[in-house]
Amino acid sequence: MLDKKVAELINEQINKELYSAYLYWDFANFYADEGLDGFRNWYEVQAKEERDHAIMMRAYLIDSGVRVTFGKIDKPDVKLKEFMDPLKAGLEHERYVTSLITAIYEAASEAKDYKTMQFLDWFVKEQGEEEKNAEDLVKKMKLFGGDAKGLYMLDQELAARTYVPSTNLPANA
Repeated sequence: MLDKKVAELINEQINKELYSAYLYWDFANFYADEGLDGFRNWYEVQAKEERDHAIMMRAYLIDSGVRVTFGKIDKPDVKLKEFMDPLKAGLEHERYVTSLITAIYEAASEAKDYKTMQFLDWFVKEQGEEEKNAEDLVKKMKLFGGDAKGLYMLDQELAARTYVPSTNLPANA
């Protein structure tokens, strides 16, 4: 049985991962309205990955004998005006999620819950990748986004991103 605090934090994280999906769908909507379908695609793929994270955590709790409870998913409240706004907000959000995963890991460590720490290792690595991807997008937009041709080429690059389900997803997901 999982430590009560660890189980509660993971259960809360499920909701936060679903919020992340909402947030990224909101970013995708912004870019769709602006005619930047590559950016829209990039955030749609990102939203699917966040949903997958919630599925993985839910399965982990269920497999650990913990009852999962869902909370309210807040409406994204980021004000989006400029093309850069979602990118900066996305980077900030990924840093926030990293802090949440770190807090769960610390609680598992304090509880000497090595099984959960091992489970979370994947998320720790994933968050490093998520932050790097978000940082790279901000850098590329700073470099190329002010020029119509550069923005077009960046949009084309982001259109090529495809969704690949995590190998850590439960078989029935």
